[in-house]
Amino acid sequence: MAHDTHASNTKRIWFVFGLLSFVTIVEVYLGIERPHFLYFTNILGMNLLNWVFIILTLYKAYYITWAFMHMEGEKPSLRWAVVGTVVFLILYLVFILLTEGSYVHDVFKVGTIKWNF
Repeated sequence: MAHDTHASNTKRIWFVFGLLSFVTIVEVYLGIERPHFLYFTNILGMNLLNWVFIILTLYKAYYITWAFMHMEGEKPSLRWAVVGTVVFLILYLVFILLTEGSYVHDVFKVGTIKWNF
């Protein structure tokens, strides 16, 4: 019995490794190539390529939490308490970065302070 558990754990580890590697390779490829239709399509004030990066990063963070923190075996309420909090905080961070980044860009673009770096 223990041998079967070990074999399934090894298979699971390789599956998670392969899946996360694939997502990372897709991110790197998109970062290097920057497809025209993704890079020049704006949605909600940001190009679609950046949204793809954010979504893929959130997917990887969720799956890492799911697999390596063993959330799949926990009760649903604990799963959502942990994963929901992290997803909310990441989305909040993205919102703050986009809002403040836009403000700083506008200050340097039209304000009295000029780009000197």
